[in-house]
Parts: sequence; C-alpha cells; structure tokens
Amino acid sequence: MGRLFGTDGARGIANLDLTCELAMQIGRATAMVLSAQKKRPKVLIGMDTRISSEMLESSIAAGLCSVGTDVLLLGVVPTPAVAYLVKKYRYDAGVMISASHNPCEYNGIKIFQSNGYKLPDSLEEEIEKIILDETAIKVTAVGADVGRITRSEFAIFDYIAHLETTIDCDFEGMNIAIDCANGSSSVTAPQMFERLGTECHVLSAKPDGVNINRDCGSTHLKNISRYVKNNPDCQLGLAFDGDADRLLCVDENGAEVDGDKIIAICAKALKAENKLKKDTAVATVMSNMGFFRFCEENGISCEKTKVGDRYVLENMLENGYNLGGEQSGHVIFLDYASTGDGQLTALQLLRVIRKTGKKLSELASEMVVYPQVIKNVRVSQMGKVRFATDESIRIAIKEAEKELGDKGRVLVRVSGTEPLVRVMLEGEDEELIEHLASEVAEVVEERLM
Repeated sequence: MGRLFGTDGARGIANLDLTCELAMQIGRATAMVLSAQKKRPKVLIGMDTRISSEMLESSIAAGLCSVGTDVLLLGVVPTPAVAYLVKKYRYDAGVMISASHNPCEYNGIKIFQSNGYKLPDSLEEEIEKIILDETAIKVTAVGADVGRITRSEFAIFDYIAHLETTIDCDFEGMNIAIDCANGSSSVTAPQMFERLGTECHVLSAKPDGVNINRDCGSTHLKNISRYVKNNPDCQLGLAFDGDADRLLCVDENGAEVDGDKIIAICAKALKAENKLKKDTAVATVMSNMGFFRFCEENGISCEKTKVGDRYVLENMLENGYNLGGEQSGHVIFLDYASTGDGQLTALQLLRVIRKTGKKLSELASEMVVYPQVIKNVRVSQMGKVRFATDESIRIAIKEAEKELGDKGRVLVRVSGTEPLVRVMLEGEDEELIEHLASEVAEVVEERLM
C-alpha cells in the first residue's frame, strides 16, 4: 500500500486529511507524470454528490492546468462512468472524486489510465514521490501553455447508452425498486431503468451534499428491504453505493442477495450460454464458503485473490477471465467494463431473471450461505502497521483456527481504506464462530488501539 494511495485511491476526511492543497498537488504531480509521456495531455474529472467534491474538483483541476493539462469536467457521474468515458473520449487519464460507501465527511481521489483501468502501482508511486519526496522540479505553464477547463454536456447520456448495449433484451413490465444512496446513481439509474421498460420505484435519489450513504444504499439495506416487502408488486430491490460501483440486492421477500450470490447467479447463466471464459469466476478470500461449494457443484472453477477489486481485476486480466468480484457487491464484467459497475451488474442480473423466468429468490437459493461473522475493530494508524507482527494476535488467530478445525475458517485483515482491522469467521456453528470472533476482536482491540 502506498503512502498516499491505498487499495482504492487517496482517501480521508475532506479538508482535514484530504485538503485542497493535497488535491492540487495530486493534480500537479499527475500532470507532470503525464506530460513526460505526451505534450499537453488531457484529463477528465468526475465526482460524486458529497459537499466537498466540487471543492476538490476545483483544486485538482487547478493543479492539472498549472502544468499545462487540459481538463474536462464530467460533473456528477458514477465511478465506472469515468473508467468508460476516459477510453471512449480518448483522454490520457481520468480522475474520480469519491469515497464510495463512506459517510459524507470523507472523500477520495482515484485515477484511471487512458485504457479505463486503475493507475498501476508504479505510476502511483511516481506521483507520491513528486509530492512527498519532491523528486522532480516543479513545472509551471504560462501564457497559452496553461491548461483549459471545459464541461461535458453528454457524459451521462453516453454512459447510459453504453450500459444499454450490454443486454439483449428489455425489461418491459418488470416492477423494481432502486436505492441510489443519494449518490452518483441518482443522475443515471432512474432514467436508465425507465428507458428499459421497468416500473421503477426510486428511493434515496435526492442528494443534498451531506446525505450520501446516510441510512441508505448498499450499506443500509433496511429501507429498500422494507419498501419491497410493503409493495407486493415489486419483484426485487437494487441498492447502489455512493459512487455506484457496487450493487447489493433484496429479493421479492426483502431478503438480502449479496455479491457472492450475484456472481454465482451470473456465472451459472454465462456458463450455460458458453460465455463464461474458461468456466471460471474470480472471488476474494472473503467470499462465503457456500460460494466456493456452489462453484464446485456447477462445474465452475474459482480463483481466490486478496481483498480488493483491483486484485480481482489483476487476476482476471492475467488469466483471461471475464467475471469476478467481491461479496460487498463490486462485480466486474470484463467484457463490458474495466472496473466494478453497480448498474451494469444490475442489468446483467435482470437479464438472467428475464431469460430464466425465475424469481430472484429462486436463483439466489441455489447457493447455500454458511454463517459468517465479521467484527470491524477500530484501531490506530500505528496499530494498522503493527498488525502484521503482533504475536498475541497471531496466537489468538491460531487458537480460533484450531477450535474450528475443518468446519470453518478465520480471516483477519487490515482495511485498505479505513482505520479498521476486519475479523471474519465462517463455519457451520454460528454460536461458536460468534464467540471466537469476539475473542479475536478483543485481542486485536487491546493490542492495536
């Protein structure tokens, strides 16, 4: 993990950790790296609905222009729209300002290459060195060399048009609910699903700058679950996060359908159509045991990676797979997108429902979920560093693994984006794993606060 860029960009509390000065420095350093490869590069910038996003947008744009880079402002768009449009518009890089599923006080900066993939570690490190180590002489553009800023009027429409090309059917007559998390999907999802023929009930699509992810969206499914249960005509609910790169669902009964089940449903359907490359799906070590057993039962191979959609993507690209993702709802359909895309995932899931004629509950029930307990332990920044070498934590994990035996597993990891250590236990005996998870979490808290 880099000094500025974590597993998913540079993040922190806006105007405290992620200041205007730092955002401008990131813009300047990015422009310097790009300018070494091409004269007068072009960068587009998208953002989510946080109150701080416009502030950071201005700072990043100023930094880019000060080194002679032209900037296109997309306005509020989903993160995957930036990844798609940077390639479509033939820009040299794309920047997304968002802290995804985090509360409004947080924000982040994520950079995409011209091909729509996240910036590689080597370039992130080069940017970090320019900012933190002052390894390069600052470049200043003057006169006609100063970068220009323009605004896009068509970004949303171009992105929606792309999503619609990924399916071979409409959804005429389908009755669905969507929760936009008062985030980026508020400007795209309602019109897209209505254009495709659904009767669409829209929740949490009135962003005010501070209500993004607040008791809504993919991290708070109670609202959409309650809505679907109270509206018998609703076939399912779709819940996005703040920047719309992930999707979680509820079925017609209001029961949660997580990323594991979504991937399982889509993998089985793609395999039946001979469209699942190498009959393989890629998941992370956090996926439920039930997902791996589902794959075995359906003749689907499964690759496991570290937690983080960037690691899923790396595995997919390296090995030629086209479907992968995370339990949290980041799902990558590599035939259509270079990153996780909640709305694209929703379309692919609705397509399976339309083609099979089955209810979401029927499709989801084919994967048995084993009890899983996750404890998020808040730790200090130094605690995150000490985690890997703490002997007491290692012993606590080993003891839990010994007690579970072959009837479960233990996974303890540091969050790449938050000051947390995640303690996950999984197994057949829910009472036992709850007890063991609490014991391990207690040791982590004692040692790393």
